[in-house]
Parts: sequence; structure tokens; C-alpha cells
Amino acid sequence: MHPFPTIPRHIAIIMDGNGRWAKERGLPRREGHRAGAEAVREVLDACKELGVDYLTLYAFSSENWSRPEAEVQALMTLLDRFLREKAKDLDQKNIRLQAIGQLDRLPAKTRALLDSIIARTAGHTAMTLVLALSYGAREEIVSAARSIATEAAAGTLDPNEVDAALFASHLQTAGIPDPDLLVRTSGEMRLSNFLLWQISYAEIVIVKKNWPDFRHGDLLAAVAEYQHRHRRFGAL
Repeated sequence: MHPFPTIPRHIAIIMDGNGRWAKERGLPRREGHRAGAEAVREVLDACKELGVDYLTLYAFSSENWSRPEAEVQALMTLLDRFLREKAKDLDQKNIRLQAIGQLDRLPAKTRALLDSIIARTAGHTAMTLVLALSYGAREEIVSAARSIATEAAAGTLDPNEVDAALFASHLQTAGIPDPDLLVRTSGEMRLSNFLLWQISYAEIVIVKKNWPDFRHGDLLAAVAEYQHRHRRFGAL
């Protein structure tokens, strides 16, 4: 039997259902995104209390750029506000911030703010919050393959040396352990182009609540379900 850690080292969350939450209340979609920020605060606090090392949040996908311009602008405004408000909190709680995705597509102001907080919190050690922004797993995998092919064509890499570990080292998550637990809210049963390589052996918990209604206790319940799973990793 494989050893089973009491607490997942890395939790990844697909924060789904902001729009549905707003629609159910007759509110604009942006209000759903705004309400979701409170869920982020509670989940971050719960993870730190549990001793989770890494929390990755799917905050904005590469496909989200195709949404109406007004909604995209509202999301970027909310991201700016979240980063400004969270910077001091991350310092106080000794939490490091990192980001993955096509960050060069973010507005210059947002990117500068993000980079400044990443640098400012680089030495924090309590846990790491990873924001997936303008992120798409297929794009990440293609980029890694292109990088490896470029090195092989230049003669700096022997194609026979390419294995899973080397490939993973070319992903944006290099140095970050793969998620042990993937949580998706709103009851949807899709991966939505999120960490497709990294979640190969993650336990998946689907929660029916929309993201703005997800709270501290819901995260604890997802971890409790994870603790009752037997992770075989392909073995018996």
C-alpha cells in the first residue's frame, strides 16, 4: 500500500460558477466575480491552517480572453484590486505568490503589479499561492515541446534523454510538486484545459456549490474526502 499523506501537499482549484451565481440573483456577471474573491480569502486561510504547501487557483484561462470586452476589463480590474489588497496579507501570513500562464498578455499595469508582489514575497515560506492567469494547459505543453525541440535541433539536448522528468522541467510549473487534490466547483465534470500534465494522478473532488458560495468548511470537506481515497498510482 502506498503511504497516504494526511494533508495534500498541493491543492488545485477550478473556481467555476461565478456567472451562474450572479445570474441566479439577477446580478451582472462581474458581481459574481467580485463575490468569488471572498471565497479565495477563506480557502487561502483554510489551506494555511491545514499546512498545505501549495494552492493553485485557475483564475483566468487563455480562452477567457474571448469573453465580452467589458467582462474581461472587469476581471482585470478585480485582479488588480485583489493583488493590491492581498499584498499586505501575503506578507503578514508569510505566503509566497507565483503565477503561471501567458502573463505577457495581461495589461501592462496588471503585469507590473503582479511582478512586484511576486518579487516582494519571494522569500516567504509558510505556503505558496500560484495564480493561473491567461493559462491554458495545451499551450503550456506545446511550448514545452517546442523548447525541447529547439534544444535538440541546436545539439544541446540528446532526444534520447527526454523523459517525463525532463519534460516536466520545461513546464511553467517546474519546481512545483504536482497537485494531490483537484477541486472543481459548480458541479461541472470537466478539466477545462487546466494542468493536464500535472494532474495525471490527482484525486478529483467535484463540489456542486458555485464558487462564490464555497467556504472554509467546503475546503475541509474536500480534504476529508481526499483522505478517504486510496491512491494507487497505477498499482494494486
